[in-house]
Amino acid sequence: MSEAISVLNGATFDGFVSIKEAGLRGMISVRGDFAAASFTKAVSALTGADFPAVNEAKFAGDYAILWMSPDELLILCAYENAQADADKLAADLAGEHALVANVSDARALFAMSGELLREALMKLTPANVSEDAFKPGQVRRTRLAQAAAAVWMLEDGSVEIMCFRSVGDYMFKLLCNAANPGAELGL
Repeated sequence: MSEAISVLNGATFDGFVSIKEAGLRGMISVRGDFAAASFTKAVSALTGADFPAVNEAKFAGDYAILWMSPDELLILCAYENAQADADKLAADLAGEHALVANVSDARALFAMSGELLREALMKLTPANVSEDAFKPGQVRRTRLAQAAAAVWMLEDGSVEIMCFRSVGDYMFKLLCNAANPGAELGL
């Protein structure tokens, strides 16, 4: 069996913010009825995290639950545990209106950090990423230039960005260009 590798093998860039390809992360897409107590209980039991509200990310140890849409979540976990976690969750939701899929190998993940992080993001997304609108623990599904992406804020000055693996190289170059030294917006 071949060894899994991330899309850009840990590429990094230091501009007016730092960017790095964050490596392999387990990602489980879960769709279901958020109003069903059995659904929310199964997701929280697997992760140890509280169930997120709209546009929220909830964290617990190696796990996170990200709100993606009114019937979709993304669970982040250790890459090596993703399939076992997806299988366990699917078994726990058997008989429920739910879909569980391990999408780890179909996604790329980037970490972006720095004091002027919001300036770099403002160049790329129509989403409001101002301090008043985008805070730690929040998620935005949006576009960064021409690529679909999800962005979640870990803490002030630190986000993670997920996109389809097929556009990983494009996304990295896009982020680097937005963070090029001398290209600050001066807000």
